[in-house]
Amino acid sequence: MPEELHLVTELSIILVAAGVFTILSKALKQPLILGYIVAGFLVGPHLGLFPQFSTEAVHEWSEIGIIFLLFGLGLEFSFKKLIKVGSSALLTAGVKCIGMMIVGLLAGNAMGWTFMESVFLGGLLSMSSTTIIIKAYDDMGLKKKPYASLIFGSLVVEDLIAVLLLVLLSTMAVSNQFAGGEMLLAIFKLVLYIVLSFVVGIYVIPTLFKKVRKFLSDEILLLVSIGLCFGMVVLANLAGFSSALGAFLMGSILSETFEGEKIEHITGSIKDLFGAIFFISVGMMVDPAVIAEHWLPILIITVVAMVGILFCSTTGALLAGQGLDTAVHAGFSLAQLGEFAFIIAGLGCSLGVMRDFIYPVIIAVSVITTFTTPYMIKAADPVSAWLYRKLPEKALNAITPKRGIASSSAAEKSEWKVLLKSLFIRIVVYSLLLIAILIASQFLDRFFDSLFPQLNPTAGNWIKMGIVLVVMFPFLYGLSVLNSESVNRSARKLLKEKSSNSWPIMSLMALRALLAMGFVLALVSRYFDLNVVSILLVFVAVAGTYFISRFSLHRMTSLETRFITNLNEKELSERKKMIVTAAVKEQLAGYDVHIETSVISADSPYVGRTLREMPFRHTTGVNIIKIKRGSKSIIVPNGDEYIYPGDTLVAVGTTEQLDAFRQSMAFTPVKNVEDELFVVEKITLKPDSYLVGKNLRVAKMRDSGCMVVSVMSSGVLTTNPKPDYVFYEGDIVWIAGAKSSVNWYK
Repeated sequence: MPEELHLVTELSIILVAAGVFTILSKALKQPLILGYIVAGFLVGPHLGLFPQFSTEAVHEWSEIGIIFLLFGLGLEFSFKKLIKVGSSALLTAGVKCIGMMIVGLLAGNAMGWTFMESVFLGGLLSMSSTTIIIKAYDDMGLKKKPYASLIFGSLVVEDLIAVLLLVLLSTMAVSNQFAGGEMLLAIFKLVLYIVLSFVVGIYVIPTLFKKVRKFLSDEILLLVSIGLCFGMVVLANLAGFSSALGAFLMGSILSETFEGEKIEHITGSIKDLFGAIFFISVGMMVDPAVIAEHWLPILIITVVAMVGILFCSTTGALLAGQGLDTAVHAGFSLAQLGEFAFIIAGLGCSLGVMRDFIYPVIIAVSVITTFTTPYMIKAADPVSAWLYRKLPEKALNAITPKRGIASSSAAEKSEWKVLLKSLFIRIVVYSLLLIAILIASQFLDRFFDSLFPQLNPTAGNWIKMGIVLVVMFPFLYGLSVLNSESVNRSARKLLKEKSSNSWPIMSLMALRALLAMGFVLALVSRYFDLNVVSILLVFVAVAGTYFISRFSLHRMTSLETRFITNLNEKELSERKKMIVTAAVKEQLAGYDVHIETSVISADSPYVGRTLREMPFRHTTGVNIIKIKRGSKSIIVPNGDEYIYPGDTLVAVGTTEQLDAFRQSMAFTPVKNVEDELFVVEKITLKPDSYLVGKNLRVAKMRDSGCMVVSVMSSGVLTTNPKPDYVFYEGDIVWIAGAKSSVNWYK
């Protein structure tokens, strides 16, 4: 066989095996992931069923699978959603990772492993599988559950923590000590990369899409979105981060565009294909010989991982105030090892701080926990219900989120929270942008010096500093002077609440100005020695900048305005199109209240009945808040409103109520007699034919379910004849319709 066909042969074996075992999984009502892993195990190199089966190419395809899976996650779970569950997800993932680091250290020490092996074990045990959980939730239809946002948010936070762990563990392995400075530097680089990618991406990509929107067919949009995804993956790798992080970032950026949902739809099949190859490659790594030889460590680590993650994740979610049901689902869903476990274990082996047998042991544990993941997710509901029955009422009250009526002081605290959050985001974003400009100025220095080698160094420094200062100027203005709408609104409310609030507000504004001056001083110090005169000049320049900026405010705010517009354009458009749905989501965000839409089909048993006659309100508890009928919308319909085919019902209720509503709408239609065969017949009219001497208006053929397509009369073909067309003997007529009706005209 030609060498270039080996990859095709291997892929054909992989995909055929995947198809067979996923069909079996569906038939046995098992998750598709299990079918993929079994298929990978059977076609893998360890059983010997397919001799000389190479896995290197499959690993490369599986990397692409991870990229598409994380890209899809970004499209579904944007950074704006992450911010909404940010503190809860951060606390849940943080408690889990810290707890499992401790558990891993203790478990490794108990098994007689070295200190570094135990440290690496703790690191890899703290990472759940983003790809496996996403796939399981997708297969089981759980993505819209109220606890899904917390779980997905925690997974994203874990992926970010994993990047830090890779840097930290690498440093410890090389230096045999904890390097706090290296970790802080890694955290700063990660935050800088994420913020810069998101800010620049949101500013540039939606703007470009607007300009070329009329040219964006499905084919072009598919090529552009995948190209942007892989471009961000390359940038992430160049910056020292994982491919998965780059793919997730680009997905998150594209999710904020008008085309986000369309991109998610057109890339879905590609994501499924390469995701399947990834899970198959995991199954191919299972080595029965290693499992037989090291079954005891595998068993210990499996139990420790599942029990430890379940406990730590549940505890973290409870501490985040998510309630018992959400916490239990988080614990049971996250109880497995993820892809980063392979990476961390491989890193330890490559650095020589872990023995070689540990890597296949970790793979075996990961595969076992992957097998159990769907069953663990299913077990969360009965366990949660059992805990609600068994736990004392005081304990349940203590862990149930409290939602009370806000007092005046509580409202003031809330405004301070909004103000501080807005200022913090502004300071962080603009500071990181200014730091990025200072770092990039090093490349300007090299380019400028190579372009003008004969220029006086002092004059060159003044020119370079001036160029950088001009680039920094809009961001310095945004950092020190410009306020967002939320900042101004909260500040006005706080000043109206208490006049004494003016001093802390003024202090915060002064802090921003001092920070901006610090960046200017940092720039000056790069080119000149700082002295009293230069510092005074900086203060004069900053003051002059402030007064000059007041006369060109609209120019200075254009960058931020464009960014905010791009960031909120999709959300504002959806709010205009779906006012009712947007109002419910906005006012009841964070509560278990959701929207469900259902289209009434023509054969629905509810057609022709009034809302009062329908069982929704009594049996499910939902309310119908809107009926959309063509271009007409009926807001808050009364009980006497009739239901017609094609109506879209918008229902509001809790997750449990909407599940019942969804089931009530999933009726089994009455089985009709099979539609009669549609035919097109050529008929030559005889003297006694019904059509002879009549025109189409008189014949009324449509009443019997058929029509004339064409007529050949005296050698002239007439297609779609007009109603006054008269038929004559010998005409050849092509009639289309139900077979029995057409035969009647023969």
